Amino acid sequence: MSAPANPPAERTTGGTGTTGSEGSTGAAELAARFEREFGTPPDGVWQAPGRVNLIGEHTDYNEGFVLPFAIDKTARVAVALRPGSTVRLLSTYGDQGLFSTGLGGLEPSAAKGWTKYPLGVVWALQERGIEVPGLDLLLDSKVPLGAGLSSSHAIECAVITALNDLTGAGLAPEEMVLATQQAENDFVGAPTGIMDQSASLRGSKGHAVFLDCRDQSVQLVPFDAESAGLVMLVIDTRVSHSHADGGYASRRASCELGAEVLGVRALRDVDVSDLEEAAGLLDDVTFRRVRHVVTENDRVRQVVELLTDQGPGAIGDLLDASHTSMRDDFEISCPELDLAVAAARANGAIGARMSGGGFGGSAIALTPAPAEQQVRAAVVRAFAEAGYTAPDIFTVTPAAGATRVS
Repeated sequence: MSAPANPPAERTTGGTGTTGSEGSTGAAELAARFEREFGTPPDGVWQAPGRVNLIGEHTDYNEGFVLPFAIDKTARVAVALRPGSTVRLLSTYGDQGLFSTGLGGLEPSAAKGWTKYPLGVVWALQERGIEVPGLDLLLDSKVPLGAGLSSSHAIECAVITALNDLTGAGLAPEEMVLATQQAENDFVGAPTGIMDQSASLRGSKGHAVFLDCRDQSVQLVPFDAESAGLVMLVIDTRVSHSHADGGYASRRASCELGAEVLGVRALRDVDVSDLEEAAGLLDDVTFRRVRHVVTENDRVRQVVELLTDQGPGAIGDLLDASHTSMRDDFEISCPELDLAVAAARANGAIGARMSGGGFGGSAIALTPAPAEQQVRAAVVRAFAEAGYTAPDIFTVTPAAGATRVS
């Protein structure tokens, strides 16, 4: 659940335009550009998707339950191994130019901007005793930056998928999840959980990923909004966020304090029925943080049951309840997110919530297909009337996870 501080993912520029993998550099084009830049063809091209979290926010690092899905917006990397011990990194974004560093003694201070994500992956592999040779890498990403769609993890997952193949490391998806989490936590400096990597690496077309963050067990849950006559709208408020800052870390610290006071390993072990007793043991702020996590875990399980038994049309009320909890108990929303949710719900969406780590980013709105244009227009109008920057609004569908594409 994090967004790069300065990655090479383009911000979209229309009020209600769409963005996605259809606009990203194709694999053949990326390979051709790699050859022009580096003088040799790449060994291959790999991609990994961003993600939308259907429900289950800030539950992952509390060893709880989450329900994300991989989306049809990806980061792609063309990679070639090279002699020596130098990493050369280049992106299609802007004019940042070639970045080069040695593999020996990699430190976060050696990275700048977006390069911390691939370098963090290399470092995490080294920490596992995996020998990574010199390499050249060209990145192209069209996962919207700062939108809460996990643009940083898409980069990391594309890179680790490529290096896992090229080095013959043989890491299972669960191991790649933990390696990219280590890169994010210890190299990038963002104290995130395992949800984003799990969705990007283990996603499946037409399904959401029901992940138990304690043991990494996964159940693929059918999520076919289209067949139910629905679309999933993402409303990018264009309020950028970063989790390598105090807001995210302080929420995590509150959860750890709550678990300690309640005498449990993690808030995953607290039931909704325990909240009345918890209220008498915790200060008000810590209690509200705990209440969000505990009730959110319960909502995730309810959504899985409803999707399995009744389909997407039955989950709207739980999406609404999730947003209220994040706004009032966890206090990670912002005026733009609240307005997006309210405008969408008032104009036809059956459920809406902020999605992602909070403090900006995107809201999602599960919307009947006939009401899509009405919801889009209403949200844009509401933002204009409030004097906010025009949001970017687009649809997403559950897509496949990270893979080699050429």
